[in-house]
Amino acid sequence: MRKRPRGARPGTPREALLPLLVAPLTARPGLVAGLILWSLVEAVPALLSGHLVARAVDHGFAAGNSVGGLGWLAVLGAGVFVGAWGTRQAYPLLADAVEPFRDDLVRQVTESSLHRAVSGRSVDASGIARLTLQVEMVREAYAGVLMVVRGFLLTVGGALFGMVFLAPAALLLVVPPFLAGLGLFLLLLRRMASAQRDVIVADERVAEAAATAHAAARDIVACGAEDGVRAELMAHVDAQEAAAHRLAALLPVRVLCLAVAGWLPLLLLLAAAPGLRAGGLTTGAVLGAATYVTAGLQPAVRSLVQGLGGSGLRLAVALRRIRETSPAPEAPEALPGAAGRGAGTQDGPVPGAAGRSAGTPDGPVPGAPCPRPGTAAARAVELSGVSFRYGARAEPVVQGLDLVLEEGDHLAVVGPSGIGKSTLSALIGGVLAPDAGRVRVGGAAPAGLSPAGLAAARVLVPQEAYVFSGALMENLRYLRPDASPREVIAAVDAVGAGPLVGRLGGIGADLDPAALSAGERQQIALARAFLSPAPLVLLDEATCHLDPEAEARAEEAFAHRPGTLVVIAHRISSALRARRVLVMDGGRVVSGTHREVLERSPLYRDLVGHWSEDEPPAHDDGTEAGETVRATPPRSRS
Repeated sequence: MRKRPRGARPGTPREALLPLLVAPLTARPGLVAGLILWSLVEAVPALLSGHLVARAVDHGFAAGNSVGGLGWLAVLGAGVFVGAWGTRQAYPLLADAVEPFRDDLVRQVTESSLHRAVSGRSVDASGIARLTLQVEMVREAYAGVLMVVRGFLLTVGGALFGMVFLAPAALLLVVPPFLAGLGLFLLLLRRMASAQRDVIVADERVAEAAATAHAAARDIVACGAEDGVRAELMAHVDAQEAAAHRLAALLPVRVLCLAVAGWLPLLLLLAAAPGLRAGGLTTGAVLGAATYVTAGLQPAVRSLVQGLGGSGLRLAVALRRIRETSPAPEAPEALPGAAGRGAGTQDGPVPGAAGRSAGTPDGPVPGAPCPRPGTAAARAVELSGVSFRYGARAEPVVQGLDLVLEEGDHLAVVGPSGIGKSTLSALIGGVLAPDAGRVRVGGAAPAGLSPAGLAAARVLVPQEAYVFSGALMENLRYLRPDASPREVIAAVDAVGAGPLVGRLGGIGADLDPAALSAGERQQIALARAFLSPAPLVLLDEATCHLDPEAEARAEEAFAHRPGTLVVIAHRISSALRARRVLVMDGGRVVSGTHREVLERSPLYRDLVGHWSEDEPPAHDDGTEAGETVRATPPRSRS
């Protein structure tokens, strides 16, 4: 019984590849028509070569007319230039067919990997190999196969068609060995495809094993398991080498196929030349038939054997592997009982959270009450004329932006998706460097700080929280290793992660990140950031997987934490809890209190109406109004 390929769906037949390969062509009939037209022009030398050689011999050199013979050969040379011109016109059309095919594969692999990640299943590290290696392999191989098959059909068709009119008797000597060699190659191709698939699967397993070992490097060293892991990795590498050797052993057989299909017809034709002349063929006709074999059939067979034996195998195996391991995501089903969930993460209720008032921590919050904005001598954040774009020719995401946050301020950044909110957070946090202008955090440029200095100045919590394998305590104290258990528990309770920690077995429990939901990972990351000594906290949609009550509890905890808070808002309620709101609009950036921004920003009024029709009254603590700052409409990334 044959083993089902790793990653394939059980119980489903293997998908035929020919429709997938033909689809990019059938979807664009105009492109196919143009490709056929220029391919016919390209086939001119293959069609006329034998006839022109025959005329050059019979009516030129053999008749004592050297000038006439050279003239016919000159016509053949002109035909070569005509064919080259047709090739030049056909190549861009091939690119127009290949690139959309590659884009579709990238989209399929990416969507499948993201769907696997957000659905709670463990992430397949070999997806990196599929995206970076196999997709590009398919792209290059698909282009190569299109060129090889197109050239083979045109060249062989032109040569055989020309031979029908020049020397039909020679076809009996040429066609049988040609078909025999071609059939032998097609039989070998199936076995070579199996060997090529073994090579690709071995590559995936090496990539997956290496990625797993890299992710667990800290645990491997801590447990003294380096030798065992190294041995396991070497076993995968040895298997990869063995698969490559099996494939290489089959490659010489291609030479036999080429000899039978390309060289045997020529030998038979030369051996039968006296008999062909006795049967009425001229010397020129025999040489013309030999020209069709040497200049037509032989190069075409060589290109086909090398192309399909190389690019064709990689195309078939890599494409099938992508289709097996990166199926199109199925439509998500409605979760039963989704309505009426209690406090906790969106992935499920957190036991014990019901009945708690949002924003009221159960335990003590470490640190003193937050100072009022403007009372500190140093500014927490200062942006002066900051501009940034993703690429030299891209539209600016942020341009000419001025922003000042005093120590202890609480700012919520709102705006439509893709307007540049996350880019602004990354600029403040030192993840991105501005193209122009100046960014200061606590009076220092983030780019000038060491990694340890940057971590001490700010903590950035992204939308997709990272939790590593190991003890929960190590995860929580990662940014503050000297924190006491009491301080850790206080931080956990402050952000509302106490029920989660209790369910996991306490702060000393071991973590399996793959077993946690996205919301649970966010709660752990929030507690880790809360415990950090950094005076600036950047929450970049860091509560998007929490329900509104849990989000409010976490944000209120950070608002009472000493330092400055910047929230990239996922819900409009984040703006209502903030002292200041910054709206990233298409034409300008407006800041102020909730009420002031409502009056001055039509976009903010639209966002408030879109996100919520019944929000609590705005929080107005007497903070002075902000000012309008300069910006141009960002158009690309968030």
